Amino acid sequence: MVGLVGGGARVGRLGGEPVANGVGPGGEAEHVRRLHCHAPAEHQCSSTLVKHIKAPVHLVWELVRSFDQPQRYKPFVSRCVVRGGELEIGSLRDVNVKTGLPATTSTERLERLDDDEHLLCVKFVGGDHRLKNYSSIITVHPESIDGRPGTLVIESFVVDVPDGNTKHETCYFVEAVIKCNLKSLAEVSEGLAVQSPSSPLDP
Repeated sequence: MVGLVGGGARVGRLGGEPVANGVGPGGEAEHVRRLHCHAPAEHQCSSTLVKHIKAPVHLVWELVRSFDQPQRYKPFVSRCVVRGGELEIGSLRDVNVKTGLPATTSTERLERLDDDEHLLCVKFVGGDHRLKNYSSIITVHPESIDGRPGTLVIESFVVDVPDGNTKHETCYFVEAVIKCNLKSLAEVSEGLAVQSPSSPLDP
């Protein structure tokens, strides 16, 4: 069985199962339909998770779009080096992973970065891990939370199911990692929002 990583983030899941924390087929479903387009093959699994963050969208997006510095909020990344000079579509990054995951390195390609749609797409193309053909899409969307500027974050993925594992096991593992990342993203973003409480809703 693939190794598991715990994560306590309160994250809803869209697709196939009841969605927790009151997340329903409203705006979230429309964003997923429009921006999170995966077509998993028979030997792959896919899932979509959502997280509501009490911080303005421009603060959250600034963290998410940092392809060259995922360690700003991803707790399992110890080091990241982008190959070449300019950061552009097709750029590769070499990521070192902290102990606690069944991996040590990952080579990842920037597939898409859209500041208008607030969309980042990354694909794993190498490294010491079992997530073959892993591709993720993360989008951020402004929303109001308790009458204040907040952010809806949606992250989806598709990945090959490793030999010896089931689709359920593979999805469970990847979802656990994403939940940890989204929990950390919320903590960092909300900390920045406290430091700049007058931040506007839009970038």
